[in-house]
Amino acid sequence: MENSRSVGAQQEEKAAEYLESQGYQILERNFRCKAGEIDLIAEEAGCLVFLEVKYRKSSRYGMPAEAVTPAKQRRICRTADFYRMSRRIPENRGFRFDVVSILGDEIQVYSNAFPYQ
Repeated sequence: MENSRSVGAQQEEKAAEYLESQGYQILERNFRCKAGEIDLIAEEAGCLVFLEVKYRKSSRYGMPAEAVTPAKQRRICRTADFYRMSRRIPENRGFRFDVVSILGDEIQVYSNAFPYQ
């Protein structure tokens, strides 16, 4: 039986492959700092994109994207701030937050899923 960490890694890989097929260029995976973690960081159409990947085998416990709570959104924003600062990304560089929802084998990307907080 697979543990949740290995399932998560498989789903993040699946998400990265899908995103690349949609024109995203993956820059980093599993960026971590004291503020938190961001699953994938990519560039798409000149925009820096911070991506949270959520997977559910079924909708029994809700839809995957619903797990990106306001508290989780704030952690992602703080982590994105640290990433931008540590990589010396210019302040005027456009960025957004997307959520990749994987339900079973179906992938859906919510572009600009939540605002910067």
